[in-house]
Amino acid sequence: MHSNLLAVLFALASALTIAWGTVVRHRIAEEAPADGSLKGSPFWNAVSRPLWWAGTGTALLGYGLQVVALGFGTLLVVQPILVLSLMFTLPLSARYDGRRVTFPEMFWAGVLTVAVAVLVLLGRPIAGEPQPPLERWVPALALGAALLITIERVAQRQIRREKALLLGIVTGALFGYVAVLSKAVVDIFIHGGVLALIFNWEGYALVLGATLGTIVQQYSFNAGALRNSLPAMTITEPIVAFTLGYAVLGEQFRVDSLVGWFFMGLALTAMIISTVVLSRKGVG
Repeated sequence: MHSNLLAVLFALASALTIAWGTVVRHRIAEEAPADGSLKGSPFWNAVSRPLWWAGTGTALLGYGLQVVALGFGTLLVVQPILVLSLMFTLPLSARYDGRRVTFPEMFWAGVLTVAVAVLVLLGRPIAGEPQPPLERWVPALALGAALLITIERVAQRQIRREKALLLGIVTGALFGYVAVLSKAVVDIFIHGGVLALIFNWEGYALVLGATLGTIVQQYSFNAGALRNSLPAMTITEPIVAFTLGYAVLGEQFRVDSLVGWFFMGLALTAMIISTVVLSRKGVG
């Protein structure tokens, strides 16, 4: 059943649960020693703590809600809503830090909300193909792998702030691919059932991408303050997902005038700016 309203509601629930999981796992990563030993590594330190598993479980629940949302609506509807996880992260992070959310943060949160609403309501996205041909996937996957491996290698040679930024870009891009693969897997399951999932590669690629994304995300959290990695992470994901949604899945915004595209571009710009500002103001 196609319903953009249900897609928006489940995407909002997903954004809220993902926000809590992100804050918890970052708090743990901040406490991780970086002495070069296996026990001192950020990922080992994180997975050895029950609270990390609670945060990760919440993030997985959020991902499950995202999958349900994708079952009801297009990627171009769900993905902008997920950006609002940043707006939910702000008060949660402020509570952990024992401070109040400021007026500028509330203002930019309002800008972000309006921008997302414009993208969804004015864009009125239409669905693409349930199972795109392989020739659309191969260039997107090959180019993405080459770029992300290069960025990750460069990140390893940087100091903490730049390293966190670059790893945040890699994390966001990986989850952008995960979002597109999730939509493809949902469509395959709806049209072909469990057997179709077993005999198609998209499900296995989804598991691999989600695993890599989780690991790189934990290292990006450990590399520096959340304000260094979260803006890149939060903005890269929808940009990559939008691009792949158009190029691979064949989804489109239903905008047919220059004025309409102007406001869509304005909304996307406002979403990017407000996300960066909120990330840097609200999370330390």
